[in-house]
Amino acid sequence: MKTLLALSLLFFLILPVRSQGYPPIFSLEKQTELYNKNLEWKLDNILPAIMQREGIDMWVVICFEYSEDPVYRTLTTWPGDGARRLSILIFHDDKDEFKKLSATWHGPYASGHMYEGIFNDRSGGAEGQFKAVADYIRKADPQKIGINYDNSVIDDFSHANGLSHFHYEKLYNALDEKYRNRLVSAKEIVIGWFETRTPWEVSLYRTLCRISHELIREFFSTKVIVPDVTTAAEVRWWICERIRGMNLDYWFFPSLDIIRSPENRDKYGRDSVIRRGDILHCDVGIRYMGLTTDMQHIAYVCRLDEDDAPQGLKALYAEGLRFQEIILEEMVAGRTGNDILRNVLERGRAENIMPRMYSHPVNYFGHGSGVTIGRTDNQEFLPGTGDRPLHANTTYAIEFNVSDEIPEWDNQRIRMGLEDNMIFNGDKAELIDGYPGDIYLIK
Repeated sequence: MKTLLALSLLFFLILPVRSQGYPPIFSLEKQTELYNKNLEWKLDNILPAIMQREGIDMWVVICFEYSEDPVYRTLTTWPGDGARRLSILIFHDDKDEFKKLSATWHGPYASGHMYEGIFNDRSGGAEGQFKAVADYIRKADPQKIGINYDNSVIDDFSHANGLSHFHYEKLYNALDEKYRNRLVSAKEIVIGWFETRTPWEVSLYRTLCRISHELIREFFSTKVIVPDVTTAAEVRWWICERIRGMNLDYWFFPSLDIIRSPENRDKYGRDSVIRRGDILHCDVGIRYMGLTTDMQHIAYVCRLDEDDAPQGLKALYAEGLRFQEIILEEMVAGRTGNDILRNVLERGRAENIMPRMYSHPVNYFGHGSGVTIGRTDNQEFLPGTGDRPLHANTTYAIEFNVSDEIPEWDNQRIRMGLEDNMIFNGDKAELIDGYPGDIYLIK
């Protein structure tokens, strides 16, 4: 614990939260060192608590090289780039200690130095790995054995179906009858592991969001966009090159949408050149040290005789900011995503805001596991993660849109999408690095 707190303090010292411009981005060697220290702490301090909360005393993760379970890579150290042949990890909440075990073909260090090997005899081939697992289970006598299989909801962001049918059969056939009957879904362990942030990750997320905000500020400017010349596609590729140039990565190809007034549509149709008088809507997400961001911001390209966006657009943006406040207020521990969805929609409509809510967790994945709050095609009730309760130290992309008629645009109704990253600390929800109070202006 002392090591992790020291790491958190190091981040605050090296990467000031409100510094101007991009925070320093660490070398790959330094990223690996920090990532692995955090992983070791999380395995010892977060995972046991999740397994105890769910009443499962053993968790088994099985996958093959180039066909990894989504959770496998989050459980193994860098710079490893995946499984090695057949890889098997076992987490055992023994009454005396929490054990991190490996029955991996290339030995425990293929997954990380914190794992203890239980497979030492290769003479039996891969079948010997399953025998080693079965022998350990027989000796340990777990009451519930979690496996990464869940069939409760077909359309859900749980990432809890990483166990192949082939490997399930191999495990099942290797076990004694009584242990076959103790196999249960590890869905809640998988989601809990994905969604829960360590103190170090909470600190890192501020830096990650700061980098994302600086990136958006950079391309929503005349440094990148020349009105009536630059195309949306050119900006999208610029964003990709900029992210890669900073030794970062994007988890989806960034988008840049043009929202055009009736006047501009009459002049230019729906071409991809960014014109004066257009609204720009971006959707960008980066990945850094195992975590992701997901953000949608708005810019207006001023006409030659303008110094600001039309009042109708500004008013709609203000509605979006107000709805954002409502969402943060409704994030309360123990509430489900469906509870939050119902409350925010009712409150928004009561204030004459026309919202549509589709928020999701961000963590190891941009569309991460955890509490889902609405979908674009479902504003009523989501089974599965929509009915999951809100836990402390979890992170989300607060994603929604608001719509209204714009007087300056012949009362055309437009939909404006906003999105940024939020953390719930158990007592309150807050945006990790804020959100622009005004529409970006490109002159």
